[in-house]
Amino acid sequence: MTNARVLQIGIDPEVVDFSPWPGQDADKLRARIGAAKAELSRAGLDVTVCLLPDDADIAESVVTELFANRAYDVVEIGSGLRTSHEYTLIFERIVNTVAALQPGLPFAFNDSPETTLDAVHRGLTR
Repeated sequence: MTNARVLQIGIDPEVVDFSPWPGQDADKLRARIGAAKAELSRAGLDVTVCLLPDDADIAESVVTELFANRAYDVVEIGSGLRTSHEYTLIFERIVNTVAALQPGLPFAFNDSPETTLDAVHRGLTR
C-alpha cells in the first residue's frame, strides 16, 4: 500500500507582509511550515510543499506543473493564502485549477501550520 499523497499549498513567506503579526517573519514561518511537513511525513504521508509567489498567473502555472505527472489524495491550502485579502485572486485561481486538473480531489484547510496534520486527516477521511 502506498502512502497518501498530500499537496500542501501556501503563499511563499518571502512575499508576505508580516506587519500585522509582530514577532513573525519569513524565517519563522518557513520553520513552522517545515515542522508541519515533518509531522505529516512522520504520520506516513507523502508530502509535497508548494509555496506560491504573489502572482496569480505564475502561481497557477506552478500548481499545474505539479499535477502534470502526479495525482494527489488531498490538497491542503494554508490559512495565509485563504484569509489574506491580497491573495484572494490567487486562492480562487488555485482552487479552480486544482478542481479542473483532478476533479473530486478533497481540499483541507488549516488554521496555522500547527493544525495542518488535523486538516489533512479530515480531508483524507471525508
